[in-house]
Amino acid sequence: MPAATAAQAHVRAASPAEAVARTPASLEQFLADLGTRAFRFAEVGLRNRDDSLDAVQDAMMKMLAYRDRPAEEWTPLFWSILRSRIVDIQRRRTFRLRWLLPAPERDDTVLDWADDAPDPARAFDGREAYGKLADALAALPRRQREAFSLRVLEELDVATTARAMGCSEGAVKTHLSRAREALQRQLEDWR
Repeated sequence: MPAATAAQAHVRAASPAEAVARTPASLEQFLADLGTRAFRFAEVGLRNRDDSLDAVQDAMMKMLAYRDRPAEEWTPLFWSILRSRIVDIQRRRTFRLRWLLPAPERDDTVLDWADDAPDPARAFDGREAYGKLADALAALPRRQREAFSLRVLEELDVATTARAMGCSEGAVKTHLSRAREALQRQLEDWR
């Protein structure tokens, strides 16, 4: 095995102590650690806060039925459940007759400038950067957005991402490559 490949294999293979340290003590702890990231993943896919909260809650409730599964299976299983729930909600939306409902009233006059962050300029830059990234992710096709979110933002390996997305590892790599190219084009002026 070439030296670079051996080094990469060493980096990928975690020691048993590291694997135990990353394994959550309980399913409840696993879900608690995942909550915010799962919500952001759902929010990018659904573009609606309430639907995103519902999707994450439904996925977490469904995960409780799998508490007897080994902890190593929880991550791909959860992301697969959440992804399926997001797709279900998107499909239902296409059949709803939203145009029959009255438009929600927007109150743009209320400004909330309160910020408890220690550095308001840095917090603003972070929110603006997240907003730009979220908009760029939302513009991607669904499979590319999922591949990027799971591989880059969630730092899942290719095999786990493939299991969560229900596709081959090669498809994950293709979707990820295309997503990165599209995001680079969209975010070029943000550098």
